[in-house]
Amino acid sequence: MQLSHPRHDIYVPNGIDPADALARTTHLAIAAHQDDVEILAYHGIAECYERQDKAFGSIVVTNGAGSPRTGPFAGMTDDQMQEVRRKEQRKAADIGKYSIQFQLGHPSGAVKDPSRNDVRSDLHTILELGLPEVLYLHSPADKHDTHIATMLRALEAVRSLPKARRPRKVYGCEVWRDLDWLPDDEKVALSVSAYPELAKKLLAVFESQVAGGKRYDLAAIGRRLANATFFASHSTDQSDALTWAIDLTPVTQNDSTDIADYTLSFIERFKQDVADRMNRFRSV
Repeated sequence: MQLSHPRHDIYVPNGIDPADALARTTHLAIAAHQDDVEILAYHGIAECYERQDKAFGSIVVTNGAGSPRTGPFAGMTDDQMQEVRRKEQRKAADIGKYSIQFQLGHPSGAVKDPSRNDVRSDLHTILELGLPEVLYLHSPADKHDTHIATMLRALEAVRSLPKARRPRKVYGCEVWRDLDWLPDDEKVALSVSAYPELAKKLLAVFESQVAGGKRYDLAAIGRRLANATFFASHSTDQSDALTWAIDLTPVTQNDSTDIADYTLSFIERFKQDVADRMNRFRSV
C-alpha cells in the first residue's frame, strides 16, 4: 500500500501481513483524530470483538499535533504529542483486537483543503484493497471542522469506487454534537451494550486527552447510557447503551445526492416535528 505522508503508520496487532489483515476487515472506521474511532465506532469494535467471521479496522487521518494539553503533557511539542497519540492509538488497537490500524499522519490543514488529493487518494487506496461491508464516519452534522472535512474526504473516496465495490452500509456517527434531535424513525440506533469494560478500557487508553483536560472517557459512556434511557418515553429501555447515527448509505450509492442537502433535510424534518407537536396542544 503506497500512502502519501512519510509519517504514516500501519499497525497490525496480530502481526499478519497488512494486505491480509485489510482483506479480512468487515467493519471499518474513518475518523479524524486518535480516540475518535473509539467514540464513534464502538459499535463496530464490539460487533467484531473475538469473532472469526468479522474483523474491525480503523483509519485515523490526522497526526494529532494540535490537541489541547495540560498537566503532564503541557510542555510537549507538537512532534512529541504526535508520538504520544500514535502510541495510544496502537494500544487501543491491541485492546480492541483490531484487524488493522492506519494512522495517515496528515496535518488538519491538509484534510480541510478540498483542492488537495493526498488524503482522498490514501483513503481510496485503502478502501479499494479492503472492501469493508460496514463503514463508520463522522456525522455530517458534527460541529468540528476537521471531523466534517474528514467525513467529506471519506465520502469522496467511497464515491471513487465502482458502486458494486462500495460498503453495504455507511453510518455518520456522533462525536462533537449528538444526534438525539433526529426524528425517532430516522435515527439509526447502534446498540453498544456489549463488553462494557472493554468500552471503558478503550477510552482510558488516551491518557493525553483524559489527563490533558478532556474527560472523553466519562462523557462518551454517559452519552451512550443517556441515549438508551431517553430514547422512548413510553416504554422500558431495550438496550443499556446506544449511539445514534445518520444513514449515509444513500449518499454513497447515489452520486447525485448532495451531502449538504441530504443533511439539511433531516434538520427540516426535525423543525417540522417540533412545530407539529406544539401546534397540536397549544391554545393560543
